[in-house]
Amino acid sequence: MTNLVTYTRSGPISRIVMDDGKVNVMSIDMLEALHAAFDEAERDKTVVVLTGRGKTFSAGFDLKVLASGSAHEIYTMLKAGGELALRVLSFPTPVVVACNGHAYPMGAFLILAADLRLAAQGPHKIGLNEVAIGITVPQFGIEVARQRLTPAYFSRTVMTGEMFAPPEAVTAGFFDRTVPAPDLEAAADQAIAACGGDAREAVKVLLIANEFLEREMRCQIGR
Repeated sequence: MTNLVTYTRSGPISRIVMDDGKVNVMSIDMLEALHAAFDEAERDKTVVVLTGRGKTFSAGFDLKVLASGSAHEIYTMLKAGGELALRVLSFPTPVVVACNGHAYPMGAFLILAADLRLAAQGPHKIGLNEVAIGITVPQFGIEVARQRLTPAYFSRTVMTGEMFAPPEAVTAGFFDRTVPAPDLEAAADQAIAACGGDAREAVKVLLIANEFLEREMRCQIGR
């Protein structure tokens, strides 16, 4: 595991924490580190809590790579991001997102792909702002947003790039609920407890519900 991501396990629960010392940009290195952390969680057969450190869950894809003009690096980053979202969506045990702050794409895509989604209360912004900065929303991101967001908010966020504070992000469908920031970790544990004692039985229902979306996302990332 690199210092971009930490993986810890306590009994049936694993915590994956993003921390690049800044705003948790989804660089190629960060995406590879997250894949490695999910490898460990899959081997350990644990429920996963995914969160970030600091005031930002993730600032999204690395804009330096997008501005580099390197088709290979851009493709590698976008493909790794799409594959990670698909992995979260289809993970064999529940994945709980504990969003600690701002979440821009690709961070918002990971939130939408998770089974249970909590947000810390605070002056944070969450959304899909690609259009607002002149970038096309990746097709896999559109598909996961289409399934998770309410129809009115889906069109609004994809077409305008509008960002939302946590309460409105709940209304839009990004999160299940918000909690006071100091209670975020405890709320994630409570959400896991609500899944029941056997996480694998609980996730069977989740995977059936996600089957159509998983198929669509596989098509969009060429898998």
